[in-house]
Amino acid sequence: MNLIITCARHLEPETKTEITKILEEMGDSEPIVLPTSMSGIITAQTKLDPVQIVNDLREQVLDEPWSLRYCLRIIPVQKVTETLIEKIEETVSELSSEISEGETYRIAVERRNSDISSQEIISKIAKKFPNKVSLEHPDKVIQIEILGAKTGVAIIKNSDILSVEKTKRSLSE
Repeated sequence: MNLIITCARHLEPETKTEITKILEEMGDSEPIVLPTSMSGIITAQTKLDPVQIVNDLREQVLDEPWSLRYCLRIIPVQKVTETLIEKIEETVSELSSEISEGETYRIAVERRNSDISSQEIISKIAKKFPNKVSLEHPDKVIQIEILGAKTGVAIIKNSDILSVEKTKRSLSE
């Protein structure tokens, strides 16, 4: 998986159809879109750059707000690992070059179907970075998405996560 898509509960089939069509229109002839065991969450594997997809979709929503009806949030994933603190730590280390010297960061953990401690993950990862933490306006976000036994990790800008509702709301401001 390199995209996590959230939707309203019980609208997974419609969301799957919508995201599959979008990815095909963007140039991926064979995206793999799968429901998860969790209501309101589907994953996608695409050969396209997940961060670029999110940015292109934001533009699409700003141009044609009605073009996305079922997708609520689209989160890019750079690497997938097992849901074990050591493995997550290792994966974040592999991506650590994404945060440059002098950039601020924040660690965001989304836990679903897991008893793993968010605080423990945050404290172990924070020790690896000498950079300053900024909870309000970080340059980069270490996004950790726990989906049961699998965890998606990405080090991205705050704007690389698409919240369709917030984007549509920004049009009326």
